[in-house]
Amino acid sequence: MTERSIVASKINKLQIDLLKRHVNPFFFCFFTLMFLLLMQFLILHIDNLIGKDIPLSVILELIITNLAYMVVLAAPMAVLVATLMAYGKFSELNELTALRASGINPLKIIRPVLVTSILLFVGLAWFSNNVLPEANQKARSLFIDIRVKKPGFDLKPNIFYDGIEGYTFLVEEIDGTTDSLYNITLFQDPENNRDRMIITADKGMLVSKGDQALDLHLINGNTLKHTQARRNNKEVIERNTFNKHIMTLDLSDLSFMRSDPDERNKSDRTMSSRAMLAVVDSLKKEIDQQLGMLITDKPLYPTEVYRGEESFFSSELVMPSHLDTIPGYQSDYVMVNHFDKADLQRRLVDESTRKVREYRGRIESIKANVEWREKRIARYLVEIHKKLSIPFACVVFILFGAPVGIMTKRGNFGYAALISTVVLTFYWVSLIQGEKLADRLHVTPFVGMWTFNILLSIAGIYLIIHLSTGFSFKDIFRKQ
Repeated sequence: MTERSIVASKINKLQIDLLKRHVNPFFFCFFTLMFLLLMQFLILHIDNLIGKDIPLSVILELIITNLAYMVVLAAPMAVLVATLMAYGKFSELNELTALRASGINPLKIIRPVLVTSILLFVGLAWFSNNVLPEANQKARSLFIDIRVKKPGFDLKPNIFYDGIEGYTFLVEEIDGTTDSLYNITLFQDPENNRDRMIITADKGMLVSKGDQALDLHLINGNTLKHTQARRNNKEVIERNTFNKHIMTLDLSDLSFMRSDPDERNKSDRTMSSRAMLAVVDSLKKEIDQQLGMLITDKPLYPTEVYRGEESFFSSELVMPSHLDTIPGYQSDYVMVNHFDKADLQRRLVDESTRKVREYRGRIESIKANVEWREKRIARYLVEIHKKLSIPFACVVFILFGAPVGIMTKRGNFGYAALISTVVLTFYWVSLIQGEKLADRLHVTPFVGMWTFNILLSIAGIYLIIHLSTGFSFKDIFRKQ
């Protein structure tokens, strides 16, 4: 074997070894971040999931559908941590020194990892555009279904409860161990062929009859039933006492009902890039139509046609049958001076002023409509750029993380976590603020979503060139 082939073989082995060093840190960090994001999600929404008798399968489906956006966020962060650890360990073991002594450019050991990050970027971009919108739509539909679901049958002492349609409960004491109720007052509303009734009982007990019904056993009580007499249509109060009375309560309204996600309106986060571009095109056409109305709409076209002593105007002025004989006056308005009667001049000024005010109102309305559509376009374009900018962070974090890891010469998790925390904090803050600024039309969607990626890429490329050639900005000033 020649010397060149031996060096190439060593480089290949070193590249494969570096790729393997990325695997364990990447998956460890990825699943750790997924766990933390999942815990954050559960903490934020635990109140909406607990105490509503939501089926466990629905809760699991909600969690699974929300895992999609967590994958998109966790993968780039895991890439940065894994890169810092792998190249930090590589530099810590003085392998970089040996590599430079062999005359090998350090860029060669970064190249395969960079290619892998590009493949990961392509996969995440496809995932963000095709899988994530559908998952977001299902999760959003489930959230709405859970939010509109009525609270479960949850009686509390000395508190009126009207969670079951047609009934209002008031219980003084509840024994949680035996599900016994004491000093019960039940108000029954007059509906569904039922009369208005007030039921009181000394004791009661709840007995489940499946998910759709509940039996309420009442002991030692009385009823006050309000009925309408058939003959004179007067209200009759009927009082009865009982030793035991059983009522069946319909709980079908309390059960969880699923809706079809496809029947709900889609937002920017539940649409693919192609669908959003179609909406953007339609919004741009609507803006052109609004601006076209502004150009073709004129405030006033004052033309005059003299017919004897009367004047008729295309501005639809209503002239009196007998014109005033007061002579006209010299006005600063050109059209006013065409009339020789003061009354005509005054009416023309008043009508023109009214028309101009109407035109200004139309201009303001068109301006508001255009601005509203421009903000919608910005939101859609921001989401389109986000579907690419966040996955592209995998490539950016390789360009930046590899030279930084080599320069730190520390391959432990502590250094990698510390550096990653600082970088990711600035990254997500810039991404969130960029999105807000772009939504408010202060910056373009491209600037809002790609600024930090571009800056971090430039910094990473500079550091790679510095490691490969020893180039520094100081050299430029020295030459000058």
